Amino acid sequence: MRGWAPGGAMAGPVEITSASVQCGDVIQIGGQPCRVADLFQLHGGAKRLRFESGELLTMHSRTRLVALRTLRRW
Repeated sequence: MRGWAPGGAMAGPVEITSASVQCGDVIQIGGQPCRVADLFQLHGGAKRLRFESGELLTMHSRTRLVALRTLRRW
């Protein structure tokens, strides 16, 4: 599934891990889209994600999720 993001940019789903997650990724949790606002590195390769809503999620090194990411093409 691909869609248009605000501003006319193309967005598409990508599989992410704690090593590849980026600020701006949108992860659907409990049916609610949550945009990653900040990342904090933890021990063992884990990361704590802070969403724009203020909620936190810890991704362990083996966690795999699907996120919607704006595709930057020049």
